[in-house]
Amino acid sequence: MTSTIDTAHAPGMPASTWRLRSDAWEFLRFAVKRLAVESDARDAVANRDEIRRSLRALETIELYWAGFGQRYVRHIRELIEQGDAATALERIGRVVHRLRGTSVPGGTDPVLDEADLAEQQDDADPRTRFEVLLIDETTPADRDAILSEGRRLRTDADDFIYDFVIVPSADDAIAALLTNPNILACIVRPGFSDRSHQVLSGDLQETIALAHEQAAIAPAAARSSIPSVQRVLRLADTLHALRPEVDLYLVAGAHIEDLAGALTHRFRRVFRREDQLELHLSLLRRVSHLYDAPFFAAIQNHARRPVGVFHALPVGRGGSVVTSKWIRDLADFYGMNLLLAETSATSGGLDSLLAPTGAIKKAQDLAARAFGAQRTFLVTNGTSTANKIVHQALVEPDDVVLVDRNCHKSHHHALMLTGGRTAYLEAYPLDDFAFYGAVPLERIKRLLLDYRAAGRLHEVHMITLTNCTFDGIVYDPARVMSECLAIKPDLVFLWDEAWFAFAAFHPVTRQRTAMASAKRLEERLRSTAHAAAYRAQRARLFDAETGEPQDDEAWMREELIPSPDARIRVYATQSTHKTLTALRQGSMIHVYDQDWALEAEYAFHEAFMTHTSTSPNYQILASLDLGRRQVELEGFELVQRQLDLATSLAQSVARHPLLRRTFRVLTMRDLIPPEHRRTTRPMPLRDGLAAMWRAWRDDEFVIDPSRVTIEITRTGVDGDTFKHTHLMDQYGIQVNKTSRNTVLFMTNIGTSRSAIAYLIEVLVKLAERFERDRATQGLPEVRAEDDPMPPLPDFSAFAPAYAHPSGLPDGDLRDAFYDGQRRGLIEYATPDDLRERVARGEQPVSAGFVTPYPPGFPVLVPGQIVTAEVLEFMAALDTREIHGFDAARGYRLIR
Repeated sequence: MTSTIDTAHAPGMPASTWRLRSDAWEFLRFAVKRLAVESDARDAVANRDEIRRSLRALETIELYWAGFGQRYVRHIRELIEQGDAATALERIGRVVHRLRGTSVPGGTDPVLDEADLAEQQDDADPRTRFEVLLIDETTPADRDAILSEGRRLRTDADDFIYDFVIVPSADDAIAALLTNPNILACIVRPGFSDRSHQVLSGDLQETIALAHEQAAIAPAAARSSIPSVQRVLRLADTLHALRPEVDLYLVAGAHIEDLAGALTHRFRRVFRREDQLELHLSLLRRVSHLYDAPFFAAIQNHARRPVGVFHALPVGRGGSVVTSKWIRDLADFYGMNLLLAETSATSGGLDSLLAPTGAIKKAQDLAARAFGAQRTFLVTNGTSTANKIVHQALVEPDDVVLVDRNCHKSHHHALMLTGGRTAYLEAYPLDDFAFYGAVPLERIKRLLLDYRAAGRLHEVHMITLTNCTFDGIVYDPARVMSECLAIKPDLVFLWDEAWFAFAAFHPVTRQRTAMASAKRLEERLRSTAHAAAYRAQRARLFDAETGEPQDDEAWMREELIPSPDARIRVYATQSTHKTLTALRQGSMIHVYDQDWALEAEYAFHEAFMTHTSTSPNYQILASLDLGRRQVELEGFELVQRQLDLATSLAQSVARHPLLRRTFRVLTMRDLIPPEHRRTTRPMPLRDGLAAMWRAWRDDEFVIDPSRVTIEITRTGVDGDTFKHTHLMDQYGIQVNKTSRNTVLFMTNIGTSRSAIAYLIEVLVKLAERFERDRATQGLPEVRAEDDPMPPLPDFSAFAPAYAHPSGLPDGDLRDAFYDGQRRGLIEYATPDDLRERVARGEQPVSAGFVTPYPPGFPVLVPGQIVTAEVLEFMAALDTREIHGFDAARGYRLIR
């Protein structure tokens, strides 16, 4: 998460908040070391200037972290000014070693005062630390007393220890939450001021203002007429919107009983100042609740428990492995714990995934809390299955479902299974790169209005979209749902967030997740301001005499406002394993459905039973449980590191003189047409967190900054060859997606700075090789315009046998699919034969799905008319893998 300024050159906040302290202290250590070896007077002056600037920056930074603090930095400054570089270096080393997680060398520092001595002694404590933000104007003596009391309350029985971060103002509290991912709780005392006295950069100041603005949009559950209470509530709303995983506590003095009733919607508990022990116990207990992984604990207990197995699964407890002389290497490779944890029993606390009441039920409830859902279901056979579960639960035969044709194939298969009528939405094409963007809201509204005009709007039941797309294009789900509900107030939404699970744990990306959008939309619909705006717009869009809607163009021009009575019914499927910690196929279904009990619960459970194995993999379930624990406790830190590393990669490629001659980083300007964004800067996060925040607030589409798509046209090789021959075979670099002339590099929460450095090094070597090969072979530079791709083909139409007589685009995938299975109705045609038939005016009909990889979307679906555009596109593809196409016999067609 980029934030503000370079720590080496100015006070305020540095460019990358996740590494701000470590880089700043490492730099200071290096600079102080140079003091002892300075030989050139000019170098000495420059070095001392750098040290002063770094110390000034660290003095600001340390306010927002527990531990050594601003006073510690001032002591170092005094030591350097006194010429005692050796002692200063020793004190800096203590900080560096703690930040690295290594032991601190040397004995007790005689310069340290009592508080700092206690801080130094904490280094020997092996327990996991977290930090607690306390917001109040305090004196130095008050701060020392607070820190001393916190240490006094610790006992050996505590599983965790915490340190206080004490800030005086609301602005500083926001800065601390944006900067310090170790903060897991916040204590508000009403004596705080509003504005910071710190020297903060313009970007951070703007980010603070945006945070206040975001919180002000959502109406609070309760307000008070007391100005001081209003002030506390505003801050609490802001902090909760930024980091909802951080618990808020209020410590007040007089009239605590009155305050409790007004403030409990945001604060977990309200305490008097003398209730220090109760507050201490509450802080520890809350973190223990976040740490709890009930199903993982049940698996551990099962593995340790001696049992006699008279059940299925010979591999359970290693029974068929440890006595074998042929497969003992299974235990050697995976370890005995894996085998001890294997069982097909649902007793002994392990619970049943199909009807959970114990550990799995609790794990699902904790996942719902973490991801902001009303309920969550764990899935052990991938998001493909999760998509089929949701479709089967919500869609009945002949329900019309609007779906992005570029979505994952599981949605197409699900619609075929349910018998829903499929109306494909076209995403905007990116012909230069051979993949699609996303579906503009204008197209969705237009199609809904067409169904209304045809008298068929009641048949439209659900909209399915991918957020974010494989290539990182992110919708604004709140706006999409809001405007669609204004046309049909009972629509159901399925957001495929297979690649977006991480987004729930960053204050900017969270706002474009399906669950956060559903909650925000629900709050908005309840507000009086929304009701007034709805009535005013309705007066414009409906004829006063007849009550009928005005012409469609009037509806297209306005940003539509849904009725306060619209129903919020939102589902999100998530490949947790793709972007968070989980074993392969570990996925989740998140639900935010106001009509769950009446409309969906029974059908959902039946669909879950239909598609879920009666023998689910317990290790996958345990990994989902632990992955949830991780992101609640450190997700913010991991995600901001991921975003920053991806930005560093993009900047390195764009700025390196050799790399930018060979590769080109695709930005918002390449991937999002100007009519779908207000932002003009190519990579908002590179300009600072505030710039990213504005783009994600205002633009119809944005780009997930954790993905870097690089155009490779000038290498002279296609994406598939670049991926396999050059990256994987030669250097062991794995990438997931390519197109004909692009490669997608995806960072994740496990990506390291070393991995980014290695990738840059490899790209430099490859660029050198491509330039050298062109020079030695006398080859001209390859340009994209020299070998253009044909336009990406739109969905043609369903054949008349499967289309609706109204002329609207929906068709019957199920009938077409099963017709495509009947031998007497099937024929094959080679590409050449098919081109001739189409040229003669025939309309051949596809008997199945044809999906080339890349680009990975169905170019043909059952019942679709084959067109010249489809055949031209397929002929131009240079790909190893095409599902549904028989290389020997050609295309499978319905006669």
